[in-house]
Formats: sequence, C-alpha cells, structure tokens
Amino acid sequence: MKSLLRAPTGPGAGGRGRMLFTLMQCVPFAIALAVLVIELTPAHFIYTGPLLTAVPALAAVTLGPRGTAAAAALALAISVATAAYNSAWGTLQVYTNFLALGLVTAAGFVTSSAVRARRQRELDQVRRIAVAAQDVVLRPVPARLGPVSAGSLCLAAGTGARVGGDLYEAVQTPFGVRMIVGDVRGKGLSAIRAVAVVLGAFREAVHYEDELVEVMNRCSAALRREVAKPGAYDEEVLLEGFITALVAQVPNEPVVQVVNRGHPPPLLLHEGRTTPLVPPAPLPPLGLEDLVADFPDKPDSYPFAPGDRLLLYTDGVIEARDGRGEFFALPRAMEGIGGGTSPQAFLEQLHRALVRHTGGGLADDVAMILADRRPTTERPDPR
Repeated sequence: MKSLLRAPTGPGAGGRGRMLFTLMQCVPFAIALAVLVIELTPAHFIYTGPLLTAVPALAAVTLGPRGTAAAAALALAISVATAAYNSAWGTLQVYTNFLALGLVTAAGFVTSSAVRARRQRELDQVRRIAVAAQDVVLRPVPARLGPVSAGSLCLAAGTGARVGGDLYEAVQTPFGVRMIVGDVRGKGLSAIRAVAVVLGAFREAVHYEDELVEVMNRCSAALRREVAKPGAYDEEVLLEGFITALVAQVPNEPVVQVVNRGHPPPLLLHEGRTTPLVPPAPLPPLGLEDLVADFPDKPDSYPFAPGDRLLLYTDGVIEARDGRGEFFALPRAMEGIGGGTSPQAFLEQLHRALVRHTGGGLADDVAMILADRRPTTERPDPR
C-alpha cells in the first residue's frame, strides 16, 4: 500500500522558499555593509547615496515595521559615520542623502504596517475557517458513556491557519465503549481529509464489528480506498505519510482491550501509579501495512478496575519540550493530580502543567481522551 499524507521533510519546495525568503531578509544589511566598505576604502569616490536609500525600502518588503526601523537606523548610522570619515559635512550631497533616507523610511514604515495589518486580518479569517472545519470533524466526547466517565481535550499548536491531523472519538456501542485516538503525519487539507476518512470508518464500524481488530481493519481499508482515488493526493504527498492510531474497548468486564498501530501506548493510572500499556508485538501505523506479513486477530487485554483512569493521547503531549529541551513527563504529571477530580477537570490540570512546561508554546497539536472506570454499584446512565 502506498503511504500518504505528507511530503518528505528533506529539501523541497517549502525548504527552498524559506531559504530564499531568509536571503531576501539579509539583502538590506548586505547592501549597508557594502556601502560601508566602499566609503572606508579608496573606492569611496562611488556615489553610494541611492544604495543606502534602498536599505529601508527593501527591509519594508520582508522585515515588517520593526525591521524597517532597524534597517533605517543602520543606514543613518553609516551615513553619519562615513560623512565624518570623509569630511563631507556641509555638502549638499550629504543633506540630500539624509532627506531621501528619511522620506523612504517613512514611506516604507507606513506601507509595511498596512501590509502587515492586512495579512493579519486575512490570516485570522482563514484560521477561523480552519478551526470551524476541524470542529465539524471532531466533536467533544460525552461525559458519560456506559461504564466510564470521559473527557476530551484538543489543543492546536501555533501553526497559523494549518489545520492539524490529530483525531479522537469515543462511542457507546453494544460491545462496550469504543475509543480511538490517532495522529496523521502532517497538516493542512490532506491531513484533515485523512482524519475525516478514518473517523468516518470508525464511527460506522464500531456499531457492527464484533471484533476490535476488525474495527481497525475497517479504518485501514477506508484509508486504502482514499489513496486509490485518482488525484486524491499529489504524488509528492504520497511518498512518506502515515497515521498512527489506537483503538480501545471498555466492556462491562473490568478490562480494557487495545489495538495499537504505531501509536504512543495509553497510560493506566491505578492507585496513584501510572503504567504504560505497551503492546507485546509492535505493529506499524496505518499506511505502512506492507512492513508486516501477519497481524494478530485479537486485541491486547489489560486490567481496568473501577476507580482506574485510562489516558489516550497523541505524541504532541510527550514530545513537548521546555527551554532546556527536556520532554514533558506525562506519567509524573498524572500522578501529581489528586484524586476525586472529574475527567474534564483532570485534563484541564494536565493542560496547565503542559503549558507551564513549554512556556505557553506548543510545537505540535495535542489530543487527549480520559476514561474513568466507574464503580459497578452506580446506577446505569439512562442516556
């Protein structure tokens, strides 16, 4: 099966574009340095006034208002220093250069501010549309589902208007509560399209498939059909993408059944201690089925007693780093939250701990589902 959903991370169109933009940002300062060299060498007979005037004008294109002001200040300092070095004070040429530099700086500053404000308005509008589109696909998890109480949390990284590729869902079915959490490698429309395909297959299959493994197989099959559509994805996008996914089932018995396809293992909080539910045989993510010949036909089963808490999450949680480059210690953070909190309050406390660890910035999207096994003495939820 061809893999999908994200272009290679190596040199490509995006990398070349960023490199070109960075070079353009350096051009004004390179021109200022060239003028300084000319003025301090025997080549100072060359008239450099127009070159210095171009410094703030070029900075206004790529550096914004602050960058324009910095470039203009540098150009002014060079003008003053070279005029003093060459004993050119009092000449009409020097004052003409100052006047031209002032006029171009003012025009560049105003233009840059207006363009920046317009781009921000456009980005805000596109971001609102992107968030609305993602909200249509993802929906909050109900607070009560059969034998569990549940909560969900989804946080977007600071990625502008790009929609993320995290997915989650929890559904009460005749076979128990079934949950999924996954992470599409990449962002943008390709990612959200893959999220919609997998979630659509999951929401349909959970009500009809007896075996949890078959639910995951249905998600994989839906993804294969999506890839097979002519023109659904660019060839470049099809080169190396995949989806890590995990489905879990909580039946009436005190166990949880898990099928893990390359996803971070869920964490079980039992009597104040966390345990990762690591699969005995790792399986590849969706989209990389060719790497394994045989797949198990039964899910992995783990104890899940009343009072236990089960956290399903994406790798954006455990890969979040602080200023020193240290990863977020999710098990320790879970153990540090006192008992008696609702699932949603528990997730909110995890969110605050994550924000403190990263200093307020997330490098990747975050999605979490928390399921509490309720005591068996509780009355069944009429809903």
